Amino acid sequence: EVVEEEGVGDEPQGGWGRRHRGGGGGAAFVARVHDAHASGEAPLVDGYAPFCKHVFVRNFVPGTKVGAVEITPDNEHLLRSGYSARSDAELPVLTRWFPQEKIDVPDATWLDVILYSREQLELERAAVPSKAARPPLPDAPWGIISVKGQTVDYECPMTPITIMRNALGKEEGGSGVPIDRAAYAKSVEYHQRHAPLVKGDSPNGE
Repeated sequence: EVVEEEGVGDEPQGGWGRRHRGGGGGAAFVARVHDAHASGEAPLVDGYAPFCKHVFVRNFVPGTKVGAVEITPDNEHLLRSGYSARSDAELPVLTRWFPQEKIDVPDATWLDVILYSREQLELERAAVPSKAARPPLPDAPWGIISVKGQTVDYECPMTPITIMRNALGKEEGGSGVPIDRAAYAKSVEYHQRHAPLVKGDSPNGE
């Protein structure tokens, strides 16, 4: 589920917007993350492009689980695969996943809060006609596009298909960033050994 952006901040022009997937509570969630950053506890960390940043905070959302687990001889028989898309505007892609209800899922100890700049969010909206009906972005320099539950306080590689989608361009749901072959190889190495968890019968194109 994608929850539309909300603006927060201590100053009129400060703060972050929100487009959050996962557990959390709207403006209260954003305020908690913003406070952790403002205190120096959770600095901005560079992402895969200049418009992308990460904030790593200790998990404060009860019940939040990790988003992916390691594939082992004991659980590999539970893996499923199929085609899915994140939205009607995107092409379905082949993915594999674990059904969440069949796996003992660890609790997340960290949250990877992923931010995009307001400018990038505006560019991506302009490139996809179906996004034109969304409410205006809040008056904030950064927007939370995703929140990942993890057990580590650093970025786990995005999936290979996400890297490819980004390279396809904004019209296909990506960011327009060309493929970095070293980052792609690192992604493959990680995702050969891990698979995402999906609640229900179908993933969402990740």
